[in-house]
Amino acid sequence: MSAEPIPSSLTECEIVSTRVFKGSKEQVFSAWSDPKNLQNWWGPAGFTNTFHEFDFRPGGKWRFTMHGPEKGNYQNECEFLKIDAPSLIHWKRHSQPLFQVLVLFETVTASTTRVTFKMLFDTEKECLKIKKFAVDKNEENFDKLEVQLTRMAAI
Repeated sequence: MSAEPIPSSLTECEIVSTRVFKGSKEQVFSAWSDPKNLQNWWGPAGFTNTFHEFDFRPGGKWRFTMHGPEKGNYQNECEFLKIDAPSLIHWKRHSQPLFQVLVLFETVTASTTRVTFKMLFDTEKECLKIKKFAVDKNEENFDKLEVQLTRMAAI
């Protein structure tokens, strides 16, 4: 199975969040690629996860239930399209809302890494529907990642 090409994105069809994290590129990549780490921080504030499948390879599936803080369980099914450790993870959602995710890891210094998280939509209309809340929720997700990286550094 050949990996799908990384889509070129148009600004009106993407949501981009970027932050510099404490940790080497390899450490930050591990927070995304090791399900034991990822499960601890993935999702906005107050959300937790149950991972059912995490097959981290091109063509592999990532199935999980995201549990909301008040109520609600949200089923998620994704497929990894391309992985270039420790620089890139690209996946496609097969559950609503439909979009692709491209995560880029870039060394800033030996102990800091820039993460660029892109949500890529097929249409501007689909993007705008999600953008209303996703920008703030992505920042909450990054806040939780910072906490996880601190935990990982303490081990």
